[in-house]
Amino acid sequence: MSTVEYHKLVRDRIPEIIRLNGAECATRIATQEEYCDLLRQKLQEEVNEFLEHNDPNELADVLEVMHALCEVLGVSFDDIESARLQKAQERGGFLKRIFLESTTE
Repeated sequence: MSTVEYHKLVRDRIPEIIRLNGAECATRIATQEEYCDLLRQKLQEEVNEFLEHNDPNELADVLEVMHALCEVLGVSFDDIESARLQKAQERGGFLKRIFLESTTE
């Protein structure tokens, strides 16, 4: 029997799924102090997976981490969406594919 080390935040049902598949796992509950840092690491992991695989399903993982971060930071996802809409109204989105090459003053 071999052991694989992960040392990362996982979705809530992952230990249950591992056990249902006949394996064992060691887990612990992250402290409140480390939880935000772990979520930030998870966000980076999920973004990297999207960039590597270009799989839209990875964006669902990014979104799930964003929801958890909103909870930890004490803001609602609706607040984040409102900020996004405000920025889009003031500065635009990214749909026009504008690539800024330089500016001159």
